[in-house]
Amino acid sequence: MKVALVCHSDLLGGASVVTYRLMQALRHRGVDARMIVYSRLSDDDNVILVGSRFVRGIKFMTERLKIFLSNGLKYDNLFKVSIANTGYPLHLHPWVKEADVVALNWVNQGLMSLKGVESLASTGKPIVWTMHDMWNCTGICHHAYECPRYEDECGMCPLLGAVKENDLSRKVWFKKKALYDKVPIHFVAVSNWLAGQCAKSGLLSGRDVRVIPNAFPVDTFSTELSGDSPMLNIDFNRDLIVMGAARLDDPIKGLDYAIDALNFIFDNNPAVAKKTTAVFFGDMRNSAAFDRLRFPYTWVGRINDPTTVRGLYAAAKVVLSTSLYETLPGTLIEGQAAGCLPVTFGRGGQSDIVTHLKDGYIAEYKSVEDIAKGLCWALAQEPDKKALHESVRERFASSEVARRYIELFDEITNSKK
Repeated sequence: MKVALVCHSDLLGGASVVTYRLMQALRHRGVDARMIVYSRLSDDDNVILVGSRFVRGIKFMTERLKIFLSNGLKYDNLFKVSIANTGYPLHLHPWVKEADVVALNWVNQGLMSLKGVESLASTGKPIVWTMHDMWNCTGICHHAYECPRYEDECGMCPLLGAVKENDLSRKVWFKKKALYDKVPIHFVAVSNWLAGQCAKSGLLSGRDVRVIPNAFPVDTFSTELSGDSPMLNIDFNRDLIVMGAARLDDPIKGLDYAIDALNFIFDNNPAVAKKTTAVFFGDMRNSAAFDRLRFPYTWVGRINDPTTVRGLYAAAKVVLSTSLYETLPGTLIEGQAAGCLPVTFGRGGQSDIVTHLKDGYIAEYKSVEDIAKGLCWALAQEPDKKALHESVRERFASSEVARRYIELFDEITNSKK
């Protein structure tokens, strides 16, 4: 079987990384899987870049300019929405022509347009579209946050600052509906939470939406700290709470809730703070955000070496996420694979990973005190680290996820025949 995976990048961004992992896992199972991307960072021969740098830039700017003109010339939410008004004619690409199945992933910001998806369907190729955020079930936003308007027809989009019902979000909403009504697409949600959002959506309610999680290299994580693991100037004799993100102070990551919860422990449970260190990794636009953190901590910046990340998780007791929304938070899966207990809010795919008070703690949404309570609970546990590892391996290991995709590919290609 030949599969063409289409994604904005191979290694830039969470959706791209998990799509690249899926490609590798499919190839390991004998599928001729290759990736078509807009931005290429690897030197993998099975990944191909579309177009020239100049044309890619034009397509990217064409979409952003349309959004910019529709949101009152504001930059604040410019990249929280996409409209898929421009892209490449991938139905003409040789890898697509050779494929038995085309698997779309995160295709925004100039890679594919809605018209391009319709042209792709005209080839007769079965299309699987894996959703890594809410964009497919909304008009234009990647996360709806508290806005319920995607459940109907969008309009008056808060991310555009729109005051009219028939704004850009509603116009794109109807374009998507026309596409979905015309084109047979097999949608995949990467978490049950996302599938639930699709069920509420006027666009995807009642359509074919399966749940298959992202692929993770679970077997590369060890529950034991190896002797060659980098130390990062951290005292591994202390209890460690680890929190990581590509950008820690991205508002959606809820860093302030983590800081407030740790300060609550410092003020109300000094015995815990005395023997514990919070370790943060990832980029920061403003590291001064930590200035008000009284709890013992260290920020190690971005970690580019996967071995270092795995070693850090293996040394920790707890992996913390205070993200306000997460489709399927990878840091929790990675931490659990290394034997950490996750502590997190539950607004997203966390419940696919964590069973409350069994293998982690799901705190009341936006409750600083409950996050603090969860951290204290997790630090007091002596969990079976190997059991935690096995739990996520059974659900999220790359080989298992690839097997489920192959079953889907076989199903839709056989029904096509």
